[in-house]
Amino acid sequence: MGLFDAFRRPPPIREVGDLGVFIDERAAFVTQKGIYEYARARAGHYSKVLFRERPFQDAVDRSRWRAYPLGLAMVTELVEGIMRPHVGEHRRTALDSLNALSLQVFDRYPVPAALGQVAWLESRRELARRLDLIGLHPPKPAKDIPEPFAESYFALMPIHEKLRGRDFPTIRNYLRVTMCNIHEELTTRLDAPAIAAPLCNRALP
Repeated sequence: MGLFDAFRRPPPIREVGDLGVFIDERAAFVTQKGIYEYARARAGHYSKVLFRERPFQDAVDRSRWRAYPLGLAMVTELVEGIMRPHVGEHRRTALDSLNALSLQVFDRYPVPAALGQVAWLESRRELARRLDLIGLHPPKPAKDIPEPFAESYFALMPIHEKLRGRDFPTIRNYLRVTMCNIHEELTTRLDAPAIAAPLCNRALP
């Protein structure tokens, strides 16, 4: 990386493949960041010790892989809401293409050892179900997209449920704020007309 690379704007998203990378990276970010930060906050001064413990590392690994499909569904819904005005009468085709893209992103990963094949395939089926629900309602504001996912996400925290207390509103607010930030980034970078054509024509990589 050059001296000034950190100050350069991220490149525009004009290709479906680049959109897939964006969905993947932001889905991983929104889910993993929340898991790690919540675990550190709950552990307090003992967080460094806790994160070195193998059983806890395994628990975090399970949590992040189980949460990743939730991130994919949320970010995909965000993308669909931004794209919907640009696809016109081809909304159903574009949604099917976008959902297929998200499932392609999921399928890039081998079965996580932390979950096993049965659980991973079930995660894929649940992701496909959630993606199919996107077209059944008008686009939501970014802050409202996490609402159907927040409780499931909170239940995946690698902290015993008796120690979580009344932390659910904190996790929900984290998801809301993060999705708003992702929305702002995407609207800045996305070349929606360039992406609309291949989505409407099912021209996926």
